[in-house]
Amino acid sequence: MTATATAPPAPPGAAPPARRPRSRTAKSRTGTSAWTPWLYLLPALAVLGALLVYPVYQLGLISFLEYTQAQVSGGEPTSFRGLAHYTALFADPQFRQVLLATVVFAAACVAGTLAVGCALAVLLTRVRALPRLALMLAALGAWATPAVTGSTVWVFLFDADFGPVNKLLGLGDFSWTYGRYSAFALVLLEVVWCSFPFVMVTVYAGIRAVPTEVLEAAALDGASPWRIWRTVTAPLLRPILAVVTIQSVIWDFKVFTQIYVMTNGGGIAGQNLVLNVYAYQQAFASSQYSLGAAIGVVMLLLLLAVTLVYLRLLRRQGEDL
Repeated sequence: MTATATAPPAPPGAAPPARRPRSRTAKSRTGTSAWTPWLYLLPALAVLGALLVYPVYQLGLISFLEYTQAQVSGGEPTSFRGLAHYTALFADPQFRQVLLATVVFAAACVAGTLAVGCALAVLLTRVRALPRLALMLAALGAWATPAVTGSTVWVFLFDADFGPVNKLLGLGDFSWTYGRYSAFALVLLEVVWCSFPFVMVTVYAGIRAVPTEVLEAAALDGASPWRIWRTVTAPLLRPILAVVTIQSVIWDFKVFTQIYVMTNGGGIAGQNLVLNVYAYQQAFASSQYSLGAAIGVVMLLLLLAVTLVYLRLLRRQGEDL
C-alpha cells in the first residue's frame, strides 16, 4: 500500500491560504460559460438590429439629404444638405408650436394614465373577486381595442348631432372637435381610456407583491389609505412605476392614430397637430421626405433624453432597474 501525502495542518491563528483567482473564461458551477446567456439572446438581438437599428440609420441618413418626390422618381440626383433641414425646422414657428403642443399634450396624457391606472389598481385590491374580474375584463377590452376602432367609437359618442354624450350632458349641438382645447381634451380622454389597463395591471401585480405585514403595520399606526399609498406602497413600487412611466411617455409622445382620426388630420388649420402627424404631413402630403425624417430624428432624441434623465434620477435615489 502506498501512503498518501497530506498537507500539515495550519497552526492556530494562521490566515487561510489564498485562493487562486478565477479566470474570466472559467465556467460556473453549472458548467456554462459567461457568454452562454448572450448566445441565447443573439437571435433576438439580430432581429432587433434588423427591425430597429437599420431603419433608424436610414431615417438619420435621409434627414441629411435632399430627398423629395423628384429624387424618389429619379428625376433629380440626391444631394447632401447637412443640417439644413434641422435649421429650417427650428426656425419654423409652426414647428416650435407643434413641439410645445406635443410636449404638453403628452405630459397630460401620461399624468392622466398613471392617475387612473394606479387608482384602479388600488381599487382592485379592495374589491371582491367578481367585481375585480369584471373590471379586469373591461380594462382588457379597452386595451385590446384597435386605435382606429376606439377613436371612431369616441368620435361617435361625442358627435354633435347623434352622440349620446351631448344629449346626456345637455350640450345640444356642441362640437368637441371644433375648438382646439376641447379637441385635445377629447383625444386625451381616448388615449387615457386605451392606455390605463397596462398601468393598472402592472401596478396591481406590484401591489400584490408588497408584504401585507407592512401595509397592516401602517394601518395599525393610523395611516390613511392615501398616506399608506404615498409613503409605503409607492416607494416600494418605484421600479415598476418607472417602467410604466417611461412606457407611457414613449407611447403618448408619438400618438398618431387618435389625433389623425378624431381631428380629421390635425384639426382646423392644423390647430391640433402633434409631431407625429406633422411629420406625416411633411413627408407624405408635401413629399418632403427628408424634412419628415428630420422631425422623426428630433422625436427620437427627445424620447432618449427624457428616458435617460428619468433613469438617472432614479439611480441617484438608489433604485436598481
